[in-house]
Amino acid sequence: MDRKQCCVKLSVQPSRGLMDEKFIILVQNVFPGFQLTLHALYKCDDGHSWEAFAHYTASAIGTVNVSEDPSLGGTYSGVEPMGLLWSLRPVPGSKPWLRMRKMNVQTPMVVTISVYPGHQTEGFLDQVSLAGVVVERWYMAPGVRRIPITEAGLTATLFLPPGPGPFPGLLDLWGGGGKLVEYRSALLASHGFASLALDYLTPKVTIETGKMVDNQYFERAYKVLEQHPQILSSRIAMIGLSFGTCITFKMAVYSQVAKLRCIVCISGSHVQPIDGSVEQIMSFFNKNAEKTRFNNENQVIWHDLLLPIPTDPSLKVDVGQLQCPLLLVVGEDDQNWPAHESAMDIKEMMERAGNSHLLTLLSYPNAGHLIEPPFTPFAKASAFRDISSRQMLVALWGGETAAHSRAQEDAWRKTLVFLRANLYAGANTDATSFSNL
Repeated sequence: MDRKQCCVKLSVQPSRGLMDEKFIILVQNVFPGFQLTLHALYKCDDGHSWEAFAHYTASAIGTVNVSEDPSLGGTYSGVEPMGLLWSLRPVPGSKPWLRMRKMNVQTPMVVTISVYPGHQTEGFLDQVSLAGVVVERWYMAPGVRRIPITEAGLTATLFLPPGPGPFPGLLDLWGGGGKLVEYRSALLASHGFASLALDYLTPKVTIETGKMVDNQYFERAYKVLEQHPQILSSRIAMIGLSFGTCITFKMAVYSQVAKLRCIVCISGSHVQPIDGSVEQIMSFFNKNAEKTRFNNENQVIWHDLLLPIPTDPSLKVDVGQLQCPLLLVVGEDDQNWPAHESAMDIKEMMERAGNSHLLTLLSYPNAGHLIEPPFTPFAKASAFRDISSRQMLVALWGGETAAHSRAQEDAWRKTLVFLRANLYAGANTDATSFSNL
């Protein structure tokens, strides 16, 4: 077998591609029925290492095709073409409660995929593999431009697609963890949307003054997009996750400045004091702190903070007034926020108001809170610094690895379709999608 093992061939195609692009992993030149383990290793920007592995048995012609053949065990099982990415987990001995996030989008995610003999579960780095391939996964396609934005007191980054444009625009808001998170915007720009990633909880102005931003901060961000020469001023949308959904709903319904073409709301709620600032919304949530629960691992569960969904109209955005299409994405096992319960109320409110034709609801069983771009490794729980108290906690997000990962893939595909339909239809420009780098 030694001589045969020297000839094992491993290929991954494409070896360089976008983060949301599928690849094909093929092992060749092994004996029929040969048992092997495929292993993926990734060293994150923060220095932590992540791994995934799966057990396979070679076919009658001595091959394994991960897109067609089932994993018999490991960090995932069954036929899962991208399982070696979405099932990545911290290597044994790592710091607990890590969450993988690509904070430097100007470099690729570099993953080493290797073949080992037998069905193994540990000690990979102490062995010599039979074959190995280095794979690059990018959030930024070639030609995407990354432009830091500090005008109008903003802390933001604008990502422009390749070419002269003009392009539709997106205002991209993440959730309660703060920071300037760029990877979703970079990937959206790689698909033809000018996207502005906005830090609104920990921006420079808040760090310098100690004061949270006002509602006009978001309108100024909208105007940066609206006034940009390469952006179609009448084709601007918003996408928000978690707390970002609060702001997105408020802007879409009540802003006299933002004329949004459509909105995407992920894992969030319309429940908030409708006249409130960011600080007042936070205070409203904190008033219900007694509804916080902890599981037996001392992971914090904020799911009940807004329950029951209020009937007081001053405490929830009147989505019955919404005049643009809404894509609402929720996980039914969200343990962090009552996104599913909120979605049911939103649906009922819009049906009652006669604008439910604007609503597209994607509700995923066994999916949790962190519905991210596809193949992002799943985190059921992770360390989280509470913006209000600055206390470090372990937040329970919810979800089940395979179901959540399928939800991410499906939701992203449908999000791109939704955005193209609402932002590009009839526009004097073409959507750009980059399948190969």
